[in-house]
Amino acid sequence: MTIEFTLVAPGGIRTALQHLIPGYEKASGNKVTPSFVSGGATKQKVVEGELFDAPVIQPPYDAVLASGNIDARSETPLATVSVVAAVRAGVPKPDISSGEALKKLLLSVASISCPSIARGAACGVSFEATLAKLGIKDAVLPKIVAAPSGWESVKMLGRGEVELGITFASENDPNPDVQMLGALPREVSIPTGFVGFIHARTAHRDAAAALLKHFSSAEAAKIFRECGMTPGK
Repeated sequence: MTIEFTLVAPGGIRTALQHLIPGYEKASGNKVTPSFVSGGATKQKVVEGELFDAPVIQPPYDAVLASGNIDARSETPLATVSVVAAVRAGVPKPDISSGEALKKLLLSVASISCPSIARGAACGVSFEATLAKLGIKDAVLPKIVAAPSGWESVKMLGRGEVELGITFASENDPNPDVQMLGALPREVSIPTGFVGFIHARTAHRDAAAALLKHFSSAEAAKIFRECGMTPGK
C-alpha cells in the first residue's frame, strides 16, 4: 500500500532534495509531498505544531526541540552549505580570502542583493551574523536589497541591479553575466547545516525514517556535492 506523507525544508536544500525524493519514491512505492519555505519559517511551522512527517531544520533548533513536536532521537545530519559572494562578469575580481578583505569589499560597494533577512532566510541570517562579526553591520545593512531567494539574488546581480550578490552555494544557477567569488571566509562565516527529524506525532514513522536514511546515503552524498553542499555535519 502506498503511504503518502509530508516533508518541510528550507529553500537552501531544495534542489538536492528534489533530486533525491524521486529515488526514494521509486524504491519504496511511497509518495512524498514536500514544502519549501525559509529556514526561519520552517522552524516556526514546527514549533507552532504544524504536522510535517519529516521536517528538515537548520541549527540552532533549541526552540524546536523544546516544543516537543519532533523526536530528538531521530536527529539525522544531512548536509552543510556555505554562503558565497558574486560580482558582475567582466569586472575585476575582488579578494574575499580573509575577513579583512571581505570587510573592505563590503564597505566599498554601493548595493548588495541577499535573501531576505527580515523573512528569516537562512542565507540572509548567516550573512547578517557575518556583518556583525566584521563590526560593519550598521554600515552595510542599508545597502542590502532583499531578494526572495538565493537564486533571485544572483539574477538581480546579473541584471545589473546591484554590485554584489550573496547566496548559498546550493542556490546558484549558471549565469553568464555573473562571476562567483567563492565561499565567504570561514573565520567570519560558518556553513549552515540541515538536519532531518521525524515528527513526534507522525503516523508514518517508518516511512519518514526510511526517507531520512535515503537522504543520508552515499547516493545522497553525491547529489549534495553536485549541488554545492557538503554531506554530513
